[in-house]
Amino acid sequence: MFCYQCQETAQGTGCTKQGVCGKTAEVAALQDVLIYVTKGLSAITTALRQEKVEIDRATNFFVTENLFTTITNANFDSAMLEKRIEETVALSASLRSRCAGKTLPDAALCAPKDHDEMLACASKCGVLATVNEDVRSLRELITYGLKGLAAYSKHANVLGYYDDAVDAFTQETLAALLDDSKSVEDLIALSMATGQHGVTIMALLDRANTETYGNPCITSVSLGVGTRPGILISGHDLKDLEMLLEQAEGSGVDIYTHGEMLAAHYYPKLAAHSALAGNYGNAWWKQKDEFESFNGPILMTTNCVVPPKASYKERLFTTGPVYVEGCQHIDEQADGSKDFSSLIALAKTCPPPKSLESGTLVGGFAHHQVLALADTVIAAVKSGAIKRFVVMAGCDGRHKSRAYYEDFAKKLPQDTVILTAGCAKYKYIKLDLGKIGDIPRVLDAGQCNDSYSLVRIALALKDAFGCKDVNELPIVYNIAWYEQKAVIVLLALLFLGVKNIHLGPTLPAFLSKTVASYLVEHFGIAGITDVENDLKVFKLS
Repeated sequence: MFCYQCQETAQGTGCTKQGVCGKTAEVAALQDVLIYVTKGLSAITTALRQEKVEIDRATNFFVTENLFTTITNANFDSAMLEKRIEETVALSASLRSRCAGKTLPDAALCAPKDHDEMLACASKCGVLATVNEDVRSLRELITYGLKGLAAYSKHANVLGYYDDAVDAFTQETLAALLDDSKSVEDLIALSMATGQHGVTIMALLDRANTETYGNPCITSVSLGVGTRPGILISGHDLKDLEMLLEQAEGSGVDIYTHGEMLAAHYYPKLAAHSALAGNYGNAWWKQKDEFESFNGPILMTTNCVVPPKASYKERLFTTGPVYVEGCQHIDEQADGSKDFSSLIALAKTCPPPKSLESGTLVGGFAHHQVLALADTVIAAVKSGAIKRFVVMAGCDGRHKSRAYYEDFAKKLPQDTVILTAGCAKYKYIKLDLGKIGDIPRVLDAGQCNDSYSLVRIALALKDAFGCKDVNELPIVYNIAWYEQKAVIVLLALLFLGVKNIHLGPTLPAFLSKTVASYLVEHFGIAGITDVENDLKVFKLS
């Protein structure tokens, strides 16, 4: 195997025996094949679109699901990956019959018939199949961006929101990644176009979430536990949570959020459910301990699952793109609903969660809420009470080096406000960093996709202060990254012209020296060093 799509990749270069995430070489190989045949399917749909043939949304959604299935910490089940490959091959064959006379790439004709043929195919279509290091780097940068884009598309789609142009772009781009005639310059342009469509899809998801559940508002979220049994829900899918809350009403079972699902408390229509009890635990990587102590069933709705310990594996349920071998999967019904009665029944037989902490945390500072406070924020900036904003969005992770972000937050001047989204916030949101007037020094917009809110806030401040460029604002970017959703957020920020972003704790292993140099030269991308030095670099000391 060879995989370097996440920040924790082995030795900062690539996993070659087993993924640091826990996936086996076999799972990694099957994921490579699934991406390959999905590129082939996309070449077919792109050819059909060129002939003015309409591609149905079921096919678009299928491609989206395939991409999401291969994102880090989503699918660890070989059998389900084989099934996705078989379904992709069958769909390609069905659509290919309508492409008479078209020259199609080998990926569009690839049809491994069994497990052995799939593994044989993997040796020819993995990351290292692209020999030129710079072309490989850009192809993977774009592929990972598309995986992140697909994740956000999926969340919008399940709420009934679609962008057919984004789906067409995704498939056209997947097909283009098979084209050996594409130059480095072509691929750089394509990576920027991926960022552009990332902005579009995050805006769509923001609209889907807010029109469905209301605009996030300032909310105090309980961190303690009650005396009733509970179900813990993690991941990102708000629709899954909504269905679970509806089915749990009156059952005597409390629902707790975990990880990025914390943001659900900020939406008025979700917070109105009496079964929503609080947030339990921290970021995804602590789940092996936290899931064990929770005592009740756990529902994983999207990526961020870690192969479970035997002590709670029978209590771990998966749904959507998430599969873990040996865990019960909750399938979607024909009408889009899901039946969570098995979780509720199991919860009733379990003791209440073991308490991990007490108190509350405050969040809900998405763009609508912050802009409602715009006069207060602008006045604080003009008076000098707020001198800097620091965007510390992104992902948390296991590496000890990530303690940097907690130390960085602690040592920021008292006149600095942190803007955050994603699970990176768990490094500092519980530190009680105080307020500047009535403004908390940590403003949590929500999930990783809510990084879009931070952009909206920055653009509003640009207009308010009459700046010509967003980079003139007193905002610095010190972003932690982990997986592919962070990649699409980064590409979106670059498309919007944001410069001088610092990424950590390490730069992506998939960036070749040439590609990294291009990003440094054109966008000021940089890594991090140590807290004291970086405070000086950011002019915060």
